[in-house]
Amino acid sequence: MMMRVKHTHTGGETGRETRGRCRREETMPTTYSGFLGQVQHRIQADTQAEAARTTRAVLATLGERLSEGGATDVAAPLPMEIDRHLLAVEHGGTFGYDEFLERVGARMNYEDLDVGETYGRPAPVDRSDVVYRTKAVVALVSDLVPGGHLAHTEQQLPEAFDDLFEFVDVETAPWESEHR
Repeated sequence: MMMRVKHTHTGGETGRETRGRCRREETMPTTYSGFLGQVQHRIQADTQAEAARTTRAVLATLGERLSEGGATDVAAPLPMEIDRHLLAVEHGGTFGYDEFLERVGARMNYEDLDVGETYGRPAPVDRSDVVYRTKAVVALVSDLVPGGHLAHTEQQLPEAFDDLFEFVDVETAPWESEHR
């Protein structure tokens, strides 16, 4: 199932500028495979498994950094197979942006899982790809989460995290152009 979403700007109450949501009407995924298909397209992954790995890494880490209420607000419009990554973690962490990216990278590289050598590991993801993929997933989530909830989420994060929202509300996102 897909839904049409038209986003509008919602400002924050604290005076901190929050980004407007997409200026155009788009068809957004509301199924697990639709969401992963969008992630796969945005990060130019060869498989949906790679998109799932990226989604898990970004959303679990975001869930750790947000309050439980903030994580619940972000998770609400997401497919249930996706929202669990935000909800099934300990919330309210106070780590900074660099540690956030380190945690995402560790998860993308399965360093948080006890994966035996017999199963093998996927190709490692370097720091620049971790940053790009994180921004791509955050942009997709922002397309699905009502503006007020995402503005509240942005306000929970220090200004150092503003870089996460770089691809939100841009005229042409990198995955919309010919080359990344």
